[in-house]
Amino acid sequence: METNKHIGSLVLSQERIRLGVAIVADKLNQKFSGEEVVIISVVPGGILFTADLVRELKFDVNMDYIACHHTPGVSENGSPIVYHQDINIKDKHVILVDDAIETGGTMKRVALFIGAEFGVKSVSIATLFVKPNRVNIPVTQYFAYEMDNDDMLIGYGLSWENKYQNIPFVSKLIK
Repeated sequence: METNKHIGSLVLSQERIRLGVAIVADKLNQKFSGEEVVIISVVPGGILFTADLVRELKFDVNMDYIACHHTPGVSENGSPIVYHQDINIKDKHVILVDDAIETGGTMKRVALFIGAEFGVKSVSIATLFVKPNRVNIPVTQYFAYEMDNDDMLIGYGLSWENKYQNIPFVSKLIK
């Protein structure tokens, strides 16, 4: 990959990401074994983590996707939630999967929307990591890492100016 002036110091290596995926998968395997579960990937950021995570799950899943554009670092998001509901989620456990919870504003809106509109059994969130100072999201969250600061990060699904999502590690953003 081309070296770029915006890629800063390493935060999560590929090995730490693999370990984080295994940590989250283990938590989900313990909780949802034998249950009817729908994984809803929050796109586009959650695509990479979703792909890695579902391959580690030991229970059957159905998969769908949802989108709600947001600006990294901004907790107030009025963007529309786009969900076509390709599969029935009524009376199912739903796990929303994204790369990270940064401010948490968008994920809170999406989780409350799914919980209120579709008659699901439960809503949970699975992410590789969460940042401090995020908003309170009133659903169970499964994650591997809690960051110690709110640095802007890129890679492994996290973008800046619609770039860098395909970097296979997570690093600090240099503006």
